[in-house]
Amino acid sequence: MPSPQPRIAVLLPCYNEEAAIGQTIAGFKKALPGAAIYVYDNNSRDKTVEKARKAGAIVRTERMQGKGHVVRRMFADIDADVYVMADGDLTYDPKAAPSMVKQLLEEQLDMVVGTRQHEAKDAYRGGHVLGNRVFTGLLAKLFGRSFSDIFSGYRAFSRRFVKSFPVLSEGFEIETEMSVHALELRMPVGEVATAYGARPEGSESKLSTYRDGWRILKTIGTLYRVERPVLFYGTIGALLVIAAVLLAIPLILTYLDTGLVPRFPTAILVTGMVIVAVLCFFAGLILDTVTRGRREMRRLAYLAQPGPTGD
Repeated sequence: MPSPQPRIAVLLPCYNEEAAIGQTIAGFKKALPGAAIYVYDNNSRDKTVEKARKAGAIVRTERMQGKGHVVRRMFADIDADVYVMADGDLTYDPKAAPSMVKQLLEEQLDMVVGTRQHEAKDAYRGGHVLGNRVFTGLLAKLFGRSFSDIFSGYRAFSRRFVKSFPVLSEGFEIETEMSVHALELRMPVGEVATAYGARPEGSESKLSTYRDGWRILKTIGTLYRVERPVLFYGTIGALLVIAAVLLAIPLILTYLDTGLVPRFPTAILVTGMVIVAVLCFFAGLILDTVTRGRREMRRLAYLAQPGPTGD
């Protein structure tokens, strides 16, 4: 008996995208004819909702401002076997969606990232290109491996990814959190190169280079502290020990020459630094046990869901 066709849901978080949402919906309808297309409006002040309904999408609203809040709501509310998430600004190519879904199903993956290939000058600001490379390299250094484009908002997910992902982000750092979630649970993932175009006239980017860049950097640091506590706190402890040794060398040399310790404040400081360093090491070990338990719980939640084929 042939397996039933997987239920595919296209998720489009939107904020003031009246200039592009109609064409975006039409593109995904053509690329994935059997998919249900959901537009989650995030307090748009233009005609996004009206145009999305007119184009035939299922329109819902998330009042808490920020892409992370929208993704949390979409993942909680929508039931499907395969999820395709993109932006509503027509920058991602809907024609790449079938190949992303095909790779997800055939290779039994949990996430496929649409790696952006841009040719138009206005598609991708130079600062964003540099920032993407820096953050991608940083993620690889901290977590051992990474993706070619960690900030891509064009992704296909399995049901078990979506239903095991505890969305904690509020804004555009959501893509970083998704990437770390997949890396930490060692999920099978893939990438598909996809065209990335310029926004149509009348559509403006909601991404703030410096504000959102800072938030993404803080998110990476927080996730590293939470997921790698031994390395995080161990590094702090090691730096404190090195500083304490450097401060103690003159004290030791003076004591060996004279038998005296004339600089008591420095000696007290060195002792305190060593004590804090030891506490950091033990804090890392204790928190690593907690992190391991949390990771096991997430893994069990992940395994409780059916695989990409829905079997």
